[in-house]
Amino acid sequence: MFLRILSVSLSAAAVMAALPAAAQTQAQPLGGSVVPGVCLLSREAVFANAVAGRAASARLAELTQAAQAEVEAERQPLEAELRALEAQPDDAARRQKAEALSVRWQALQQKAGHVSQEVEATRVKAMERIANEAQPLIAQAYAAKSCGLLLDRNSALGGNFANDLTADVVQALDARLSTITFERERLPQATAQAAR
Repeated sequence: MFLRILSVSLSAAAVMAALPAAAQTQAQPLGGSVVPGVCLLSREAVFANAVAGRAASARLAELTQAAQAEVEAERQPLEAELRALEAQPDDAARRQKAEALSVRWQALQQKAGHVSQEVEATRVKAMERIANEAQPLIAQAYAAKSCGLLLDRNSALGGNFANDLTADVVQALDARLSTITFERERLPQATAQAAR
């Protein structure tokens, strides 16, 4: 598993936008010499740029769209029934239909939450699989560069990025894992309700 480093990162554009115009014109790019043994890695860039990461993102988008369509197919008829019910006079029969419709609407909301949890569980499992494949590759790149410390690249505000392992890890991961296939995780209904 990757070592997680808590950090607050700002994009260069956000930092530049926050600086007064005079400071921006005087700003020099940060560089410097390579710090021996200090290496950088961006997990996000590995997932975003590796072929398997892009394949996983595309598959997750497909599964998310399918899950949304599944819920939407049930939501539209319920909304149509609700509109039809609102046009009826307020009497005991209408109130009874409204209560039944409310129960069905609540069940649909629970289903939507459950489906959302399944998609999230699928995302976590896919990213975990890629992370597990990448971990030995990170260790190899770490050893090859004689690193003694590995930092999250996204937390670095500047400096010499010569010891950035990200591109090497992406290249090695592409050679090891060209694609990733998976289906939506199916969670038991009780698990989804207990997680709330």
